[in-house]
Amino acid sequence: MNAKPTTPTADHAMPELVLADRGQAAIAIHLVDKAGLEGWLAKRSAGQRAQAAAQKFRAEPFSHAILAEGEGWLVVAGVADAARLSSWCLGRLAEVLPAGTYRLHPAHAEADIAPALIGWALGQYRFARYRKDNGTPPEGPRLLLTKAAKAIAPALAEAAAVNLVRDLVNTPAEDMGPADLEHEVERLARASRARLHVTRGEGLEQEFPCVHGVGRAASRHAAPRMIELEWGDPAHPRVAIVGKGVCFDTGGLDIKPSSAMLLMKKDMGGAAHALALARLVIEAGLKIHLHLLIPAVENAVAGNAFRPGDVLRSRAGLSVEIGNTDAEGRLILADALAKAGEEKPVLILDFATLTGAARVALGPDLPALMARQDATADALVAAGAETGDPVWRLPLYEGYRDYLKSDVADLNNSPASGFAGAIAAGLFLDRFVPEGVDWAHFDTFAWRPAGKPGRPKGGDALGLRAAWALLRQRFG
Repeated sequence: MNAKPTTPTADHAMPELVLADRGQAAIAIHLVDKAGLEGWLAKRSAGQRAQAAAQKFRAEPFSHAILAEGEGWLVVAGVADAARLSSWCLGRLAEVLPAGTYRLHPAHAEADIAPALIGWALGQYRFARYRKDNGTPPEGPRLLLTKAAKAIAPALAEAAAVNLVRDLVNTPAEDMGPADLEHEVERLARASRARLHVTRGEGLEQEFPCVHGVGRAASRHAAPRMIELEWGDPAHPRVAIVGKGVCFDTGGLDIKPSSAMLLMKKDMGGAAHALALARLVIEAGLKIHLHLLIPAVENAVAGNAFRPGDVLRSRAGLSVEIGNTDAEGRLILADALAKAGEEKPVLILDFATLTGAARVALGPDLPALMARQDATADALVAAGAETGDPVWRLPLYEGYRDYLKSDVADLNNSPASGFAGAIAAGLFLDRFVPEGVDWAHFDTFAWRPAGKPGRPKGGDALGLRAAWALLRQRFG
């Protein structure tokens, strides 16, 4: 297997919205925080001060004003801290400025500018697959010039990974079923000369019985499968990345109400995160032996659907009583985590749109993080804060393991108490990861119910950039 960096696959390639500054003509963007506003205004002409006042510019974050400058114009934009740019400080500008070419004034150092370049690119995302006009703004793109040329490629790669998650999650289930997820992984495998292995049919029933049990009621096109990709030098540390690939979730026989089913195209958001993270690893050529696992299913309603009260046998040998067919994500992850653990990885990361309880507790913006090792959890929390991709740790509290007890099987997939739903789900997954393995679990929403600067409404990556920062720190 070839560990050389590769370019993104064509369908999800990142437009060149950030370019090296070679003195091209460009409109200046001045970034000013509240502390520096008075000093900045003092250096401007009386006319520019009047224009800023007329536009009520007070250097509030995400605000801006356009001021005349000679024969042209400049932009002054408010930021929280002009000396420490955030990932999203340019996100609003990238959405609302007229098309054209811009440069920051004064220039920022490479380390300072990198986060802002990501937000600039992400702010111009459009999901255009089903639009007659392709969703393209008629005025064209907004380009940003930077002297920090070395920061451009990593920033655009990271933005492209986020946009890959957005594309996959935004795509309706009719066009993003298990076979389509397999196709996305296959494209990455071809581009990177990685090894792809897909288990379906009778082999799936024997090797991954929980995956088969959850997905067996789906149509032939949406037949369940386990998708695995391996890349890298086997001599390097083995890292497994696992993503929940429920391409649509009716809830099964414990069917969801229509309001809860409306967004269930996003229930493969964990798989989208895992695939995007794997692509970042491959593009950067990290010195790891990568194992990507995506159990892909549709949780459908049919005569052969698995039922409440059924007992499924997992790959790990543990039997699971089905307390609720709508707690299906943890079942397919159980088989994937067991397979990942068999290969003795030094680290397992899993992503899943797993529980409503995590959203009730933390809302849509904060993925719930659970991890066995404090050092790993601390590193992920710190990375999330640094990158503007925050996560919040929940405990794998031993006192709640009793919630998983079953009268007839080794485990129940849905505790009857209703308490600590996200933690109970994490504890369920923990049973399928071998002892001693460093493991972290992201219960992510993969969706933004309302837009924010650089982050439009719809599918989104939440926890991805924090995880990528951790992998770079450890293996970069």
